[in-house]
Amino acid sequence: MVEEPEVQNEPPRELRPFLDEQGRLKQWPVKLSKQMVGLEWLSQRFAAGREYTEREVNEILNDTHTFGDWAMLRRGLCDHRFLDRDADGSRYWKRAPEAR
Repeated sequence: MVEEPEVQNEPPRELRPFLDEQGRLKQWPVKLSKQMVGLEWLSQRFAAGREYTEREVNEILNDTHTFGDWAMLRRGLCDHRFLDRDADGSRYWKRAPEAR
């Protein structure tokens, strides 16, 4: 069974200065601690147990930011183990929290 993403209604307090009026990231934080909060927040848009294509991941990320660097966000999600992917980038899926 595929779970629905658990998206918080309110963005974390640490991210609010980086959000526009629609709640999208308008700027990526410089501090790693705030980036990690941002990646955790972004990862909530992905359902556990579901596979995504690279295009679907990009579309989800494009809906959450305005600065045009979905590749950096996708890479951050994978590098910090919020998402996993096949070596060829054809499939992505959300990692279990205990696997991070």
